Amino acid sequence: MMSETLWTVAAHAQAGAEINTQGIIGFFLSKIAPILLAILGLIFIARSNKGEVSRVLTSSTIAIIGIAFIAGAVVLVAVGSGLVDILFSSED
Repeated sequence: MMSETLWTVAAHAQAGAEINTQGIIGFFLSKIAPILLAILGLIFIARSNKGEVSRVLTSSTIAIIGIAFIAGAVVLVAVGSGLVDILFSSED
Protein backbone atom coordinates (compact mmCIF):
# COMPACT_ATOMS: atom_id res chain seq x y z
CA MET A 1 0.00 0.00 0.00
CA MET A 2 2.71 2.48 0.99
CA SER A 3 4.93 1.58 -1.98
CA GLU A 4 1.97 2.06 -4.35
CA THR A 5 1.37 5.51 -2.88
CA LEU A 6 5.03 6.45 -3.27
CA TRP A 7 5.03 5.22 -6.87
CA THR A 8 1.90 7.28 -7.56
CA VAL A 9 3.51 10.41 -6.12
CA ALA A 10 6.68 9.73 -8.12
CA ALA A 11 4.68 9.28 -11.32
CA HIS A 12 2.84 12.58 -10.79
CA ALA A 13 6.11 14.36 -10.04
CA GLN A 14 7.64 13.07 -13.26
CA ALA A 15 4.57 14.06 -15.26
CA GLY A 16 5.15 17.70 -14.32
CA ALA A 17 2.41 17.86 -11.70
CA GLU A 18 3.12 20.03 -8.70
CA ILE A 19 2.89 18.78 -5.13
CA ASN A 20 0.58 20.85 -2.94
CA THR A 21 3.02 21.73 -0.16
CA GLN A 22 0.60 24.22 1.41
CA GLY A 23 -1.96 21.45 1.72
CA ILE A 24 0.58 19.15 3.35
CA ILE A 25 1.60 21.84 5.83
CA GLY A 26 -2.04 22.68 6.54
CA PHE A 27 -2.83 19.01 7.17
CA PHE A 28 0.11 18.69 9.54
CA LEU A 29 -0.85 21.83 11.45
CA SER A 30 -4.55 20.96 11.68
CA LYS A 31 -4.39 17.21 12.35
CA ILE A 32 -0.96 15.95 13.44
CA ALA A 33 0.36 18.79 15.61
CA PRO A 34 -2.63 18.90 18.02
CA ILE A 35 -2.42 15.13 18.54
CA LEU A 36 1.31 15.33 19.29
CA LEU A 37 0.75 18.22 21.70
CA ALA A 38 -2.03 16.29 23.46
CA ILE A 39 0.24 13.25 23.87
CA LEU A 40 2.99 15.52 25.20
CA GLY A 41 0.54 17.05 27.68
CA LEU A 42 -0.56 13.62 28.90
CA ILE A 43 3.06 12.61 29.45
CA PHE A 44 3.67 15.81 31.44
CA ILE A 45 0.57 15.23 33.60
CA ALA A 46 1.55 11.61 34.25
CA ARG A 47 5.05 12.64 35.29
CA SER A 48 3.83 15.39 37.59
CA ASN A 49 1.48 12.93 39.32
CA LYS A 50 4.53 10.79 40.09
CA GLY A 51 6.22 13.74 41.81
CA GLU A 52 8.68 14.55 39.03
CA VAL A 53 7.72 18.22 38.84
CA SER A 54 11.24 19.46 38.09
CA ARG A 55 11.52 17.11 35.10
CA VAL A 56 8.11 18.25 33.88
CA LEU A 57 9.17 21.90 34.10
CA THR A 58 12.40 21.14 32.27
CA SER A 59 10.59 19.21 29.52
CA SER A 60 7.95 21.92 29.21
CA THR A 61 10.60 24.60 28.88
CA ILE A 62 12.43 22.61 26.22
CA ALA A 63 9.17 22.07 24.32
CA ILE A 64 8.31 25.78 24.47
CA ILE A 65 11.79 26.77 23.28
CA GLY A 66 11.49 24.24 20.42
CA ILE A 67 8.15 25.71 19.36
CA ALA A 68 9.68 29.20 19.51
CA PHE A 69 12.54 28.08 17.23
CA ILE A 70 10.09 26.59 14.74
CA ALA A 71 7.99 29.78 14.76
CA GLY A 72 11.15 31.84 14.35
CA ALA A 73 12.17 29.76 11.34
CA VAL A 74 8.76 30.34 9.73
CA VAL A 75 9.05 34.09 10.31
CA LEU A 76 12.61 34.06 8.97
CA VAL A 77 11.49 32.33 5.77
CA ALA A 78 8.65 34.82 5.29
CA VAL A 79 10.82 37.87 5.97
CA GLY A 80 13.74 36.41 4.03
CA SER A 81 11.72 35.86 0.88
CA GLY A 82 10.46 39.45 1.11
CA LEU A 83 14.02 40.76 1.51
CA VAL A 84 15.25 38.71 -1.44
CA ASP A 85 12.41 40.08 -3.58
CA ILE A 86 13.33 43.64 -2.57
CA LEU A 87 17.09 43.27 -3.00
CA PHE A 88 17.07 41.33 -6.26
CA SER A 89 14.12 42.89 -8.02
CA SER A 90 14.86 44.05 -11.53
CA GLU A 91 14.07 47.68 -12.08
CA ASP A 92 12.95 48.50 -15.59
